[in-house]
Amino acid sequence: MGRFNASFGQGFILVGFSDWPQLEVFLFVFILIFYFLTLAGNTTIITLTRTDLRLRTPMYFFLCHLSFLDLCFTTSTVPQLLINLRGLDRTISYGGCVAQLFIYLALGSTECVLLVVMAVDRYAAVCRPLHYTTIMHPHLCQALAVASWVGGFMNSVIQTGFMMTMPLCGHQLNHFFCEMPVFLKLACEDTGGTEAKMFVARVIILVVPAALILVSYVYIAQAVLKVKSMAGRRKAFGTCGSHLLVVFLFYGSAIYTYLQPIHSYSESEGKFVALFYTIITPILNPLIYTLRNKDVKGALWKVLGRGRDSG
Repeated sequence: MGRFNASFGQGFILVGFSDWPQLEVFLFVFILIFYFLTLAGNTTIITLTRTDLRLRTPMYFFLCHLSFLDLCFTTSTVPQLLINLRGLDRTISYGGCVAQLFIYLALGSTECVLLVVMAVDRYAAVCRPLHYTTIMHPHLCQALAVASWVGGFMNSVIQTGFMMTMPLCGHQLNHFFCEMPVFLKLACEDTGGTEAKMFVARVIILVVPAALILVSYVYIAQAVLKVKSMAGRRKAFGTCGSHLLVVFLFYGSAIYTYLQPIHSYSESEGKFVALFYTIITPILNPLIYTLRNKDVKGALWKVLGRGRDSG
């Protein structure tokens, strides 16, 4: 394959799941349904948190940001994937690919930081209940949300900048969107130095937040064990377990993809793993964080009841 130069104006071919043509129709229907459910679920959460006064708390403030993130995160890849699965157009321009990579990394990195912020909020609520309103002041909540977005976009600028300096060979990306490990596979020259720098950036944005979340939930678990009511303890552990499930799916699949050596990275496996944090996690977040929540259920029934009354 010849050396690829961005100045040529050439784009890429996204292989997607064309290696498994028998799966494409099933995946198209499956992903389309999940995409619409993701849009509906996260839009509902955003609407409820913005309209119901009972949901004007730090937890729902951050949940609103998470829902907006998930809407943008999944939209950055799924429409392209659906077009790819139908075989209508498997190409993407170089500029479009870089833009997709930048947006995808920025939103994914922001979610990594935001999940830590949400874990800290839960730690303050469970372990410091008497000081919770003082600790999680509205100004602090806004600052933490802004820091999540700024940190995520800064990480994306760094990673995308590294990628754009690499000479690439070939125009075929064995994935359904423009993802960093696949770009590294196309590198014409030794990328050891660049990979080392990117590895450090990924550890900071993936491993450190995951470790902080686990530490916060250890303290939360210790506080829950002190609760005398068995029903209250069971409810708290159920909620924490649900939150940790989301964390495990998101961070586990992302760490598997981004922290393994590039020479051992399997593009075929990577495509299926990527479905977890692009398709599955965005729909689980509104369900996991609100399914057992009476305030959200009450707000939803209030809106539905108002709709029936007006009809």
